[in-house]
Amino acid sequence: MNRIFNFSAGPCTLPLSCIEEAASEFVDYQGLGMSLIEMSHRTKPYDDVHMAAIADMREILEIPENFKILFLGGGATLQFTMIPMNILNGGTADYTATGTWANKAIADAKKFGTINIAFDGKEDKFMTLPNPADVKVSEGSKYLHITSNETIGGIQWQDFPEVDAPIVCDMSSDIMSRRIDWSKFGVVYCGAQKNLGPAGCAVVIIRDDILAETSTDLTAYLDYKIHASKDSMYNTPPVFPIYMLGKTLKWVKAQGGIDAMAKLADARAELIYGAIDNSNGFYNCPVQESARSKMNIVFRLPSEELEAQFVAEAAALGMSGLKGHRSVGGCRASVYNAMPVEGAKALADFMAEFAAKNS
Repeated sequence: MNRIFNFSAGPCTLPLSCIEEAASEFVDYQGLGMSLIEMSHRTKPYDDVHMAAIADMREILEIPENFKILFLGGGATLQFTMIPMNILNGGTADYTATGTWANKAIADAKKFGTINIAFDGKEDKFMTLPNPADVKVSEGSKYLHITSNETIGGIQWQDFPEVDAPIVCDMSSDIMSRRIDWSKFGVVYCGAQKNLGPAGCAVVIIRDDILAETSTDLTAYLDYKIHASKDSMYNTPPVFPIYMLGKTLKWVKAQGGIDAMAKLADARAELIYGAIDNSNGFYNCPVQESARSKMNIVFRLPSEELEAQFVAEAAALGMSGLKGHRSVGGCRASVYNAMPVEGAKALADFMAEFAAKNS
């Protein structure tokens, strides 16, 4: 087997044991003569998978009982619409403009109410974040929306503001990489394809009091209340992504849970940022140091030609997905939960060798 290190920003690398287990079950699930993805979602085998995934997510993230966990289709992008549609409902909310994904969420939210920008990183090319203590919300704000980690820009909130409104947070690219102080949040949502599983499923974790006040003038699929009342099985859920998400959650538990994931995130980031900072300027990370992401590490080389050479040579050595997003260029190493520390070390070693040869 030729397993390479996949540094792509998404879909993510998954734990090998989960993929192998899924492969062994794929054709004949638990001796039932068919695959799980062929089965009705109303059968007990799938119901067991679905409810176990909800329970394991609550356990790992220590989600309080006054939050509902929803598995929905459409990824995080659909939530850019569902959140203001359900919660804003013509009112006022505050958003932090910290990069590509935050800006997409803002553009959609503006169609459903008044949006105030609590922080705008445009002037600094979205390479900085504010001191959390300096973030304020407007009077009557229904929520403060934050993108915890910008996958493209490589910036991450290390701490969150204390504000007089619930925080609604897109955690698509750093979910389950650190503990969450649930007292600050009203909604946490994410696309699964960064840290949890394959593309095709969004997770929405919503507080009961906010759920109770959501709009009642919505079509069925766009209504959080309906999904919550049916345990996310109002319609056929994204069966295969939830099945794989469930396997990933069990893998996280086996590794030691959320604290183990946080330690691994620190170790991977330390290796790669160390290679950048110890390169005598050959590599440069444009992000404010206090805002550096532990999930998506962006860096530049002295020229675009060297960047192309770097990406090609790394790929030849079994390190894929290191080209930066087309909108910003450069290089990017995405090191999500299932990336082995050995992958980060291999990249750091290669970076040192490449710099020595090309300085």
